Amino acid sequence: MSASTKKLHDLGQRIWLDNISREILTNGTLARYISDYSVTGLTSNPTIFEHAIGQGNLYDDAITHFAERGESAEEIFFSLAIQDLTSAADLFRVIFDRSNGVDGWVSLEVSPLLAEDSFKTIQAVMSLYEAADRPNLFIKIPGTTAGLKAIEESIFNGMPINVTLLFSQAHYLATAEAYMRGVERRIAAGLDPKVASVASLFVSRWDVAVRPEISPAFQNRLGLAIAMRTYKAYRDLLASPRWRALAKAGAEPQRLLWASTGTKDPAAPDTLYVDALAAPDTINTIPEKTLLAFAEHGRVGAVLPIDGGYAEAVIEEFRREGVDIDALAARLQREGAEAFSVSWYALLARIAQKSGNLAAT
Repeated sequence: MSASTKKLHDLGQRIWLDNISREILTNGTLARYISDYSVTGLTSNPTIFEHAIGQGNLYDDAITHFAERGESAEEIFFSLAIQDLTSAADLFRVIFDRSNGVDGWVSLEVSPLLAEDSFKTIQAVMSLYEAADRPNLFIKIPGTTAGLKAIEESIFNGMPINVTLLFSQAHYLATAEAYMRGVERRIAAGLDPKVASVASLFVSRWDVAVRPEISPAFQNRLGLAIAMRTYKAYRDLLASPRWRALAKAGAEPQRLLWASTGTKDPAAPDTLYVDALAAPDTINTIPEKTLLAFAEHGRVGAVLPIDGGYAEAVIEEFRREGVDIDALAARLQREGAEAFSVSWYALLARIAQKSGNLAAT
């Protein structure tokens, strides 16, 4: 077992793999990551699936089968994704049961094209969760303004939700508010308040976005400062009277999850964001390449301070450099949603192309 991944696990941070493919499910790779690298969950997105389906022929028989049933490219994708994610969920089920539902989760995203339609998002969440029929499946909803209503309503409906595309403390707090309102409504209705959720803060994209605008001394510092600031908000919320009342009623915390933690700067350490974001009661969802690097030579740094440490001082330095933090957070969220839509269209085109090619053979 990797000493570095075990150290993170022992301090209370969970490692999830930010990748899925039929190959790692069938050749024992994911099972090995679970046993050797303390991986306790998994996330997916349209870009990951587009890459997985486009490589090799492991999906060809299933694509042919679903196409012959008359399914559209989107329907074929969700059929394939549910096959993969239920298999992954079954691998993590022991962890899920042992942790009483705290850990052992996999995540499936609703169509990015529904991002501005709360009603259809709510319907899609219920449909996908019921189709998968696994208790340890999160459905991912973007934490946009339109998504907040869907998050609250889905939590009220008892759906486990992974809120994605969060880029700031304000995004996180809006998500946490939606989550708590959903739980409070369940308590008022006499329903079980225990509904699992995580809030996914994207980290490295901050540093990519500001790189052309700042001097070298400021490179690869802003993403970590935003994460530290958000971690303080997370800890403050868990200590608040409002949350303590919900916890007393039986609610579980909506855990903070670090996303986009692969290093994008070739001049920076390849484990930069994993080394620096060690914190109890959080999750780090790590690309496969970064996981392997961290398992080999990663070093767990100091645990994040619950008071935010030097985050505000660093953010103020960036403001003086001309970076509008709030405007950039909004831009990153918008661009993230747009990028997932582009990946979604590419994914559907890939499936349609494969369906056509397979039908012609």
